[in-house]
Amino acid sequence: MSRVTTVVLVEGVSDQAALGALAKRLGINLEAEGVSIVAMGGASAIGDSIENILELHGSDVKLAGLCDRAELGDFQRGIQRAGLGSDLSRSEMEARGFFVCTDDLEDELIRAVGVTAVERVIEAQGELSSFRKFQNQPAWRGQAVEAQLRRFIGTKSGRKARYGALLVDALDLARVPRPLERVLAHVQPSG
Repeated sequence: MSRVTTVVLVEGVSDQAALGALAKRLGINLEAEGVSIVAMGGASAIGDSIENILELHGSDVKLAGLCDRAELGDFQRGIQRAGLGSDLSRSEMEARGFFVCTDDLEDELIRAVGVTAVERVIEAQGELSSFRKFQNQPAWRGQAVEAQLRRFIGTKSGRKARYGALLVDALDLARVPRPLERVLAHVQPSG
């Protein structure tokens, strides 16, 4: 592997899998570019993660990140704690390479891919009957299909990471969600 020059901090392995799959689809060789995508195990770990990365790779490493809207505060506090800015607005965070999903990664991908295509992906994985049973559970009956899909994808260990990559594979590249597109653009040498 080439020397790490850029680290993209993401909350979990589903984000890592999706960004890696998207980079591949866009013809970006992250390893050759010196880019590492690090799953932190949750947004609250961002402050420690930044400090560890700076200690390991030095202060000249370029940092970027992707988080869910609900975790924005954790990211802002972690960035401030690491001395990378204080009281940052969302646009100021973006200028530093940290992007926020409208709700979460799954929401972004489901909206971009579309319900019908997401259901085709689920069917190709042999899980459409499981999804239909899930939809009929009293707590989910009558809920928006997008919300049902988001919850279904998160109900089984490993499913979020698997579907993150699968949904990216099903994505029309003209409809790449803005946070994903922007974080990858930011880590490009000219980005």
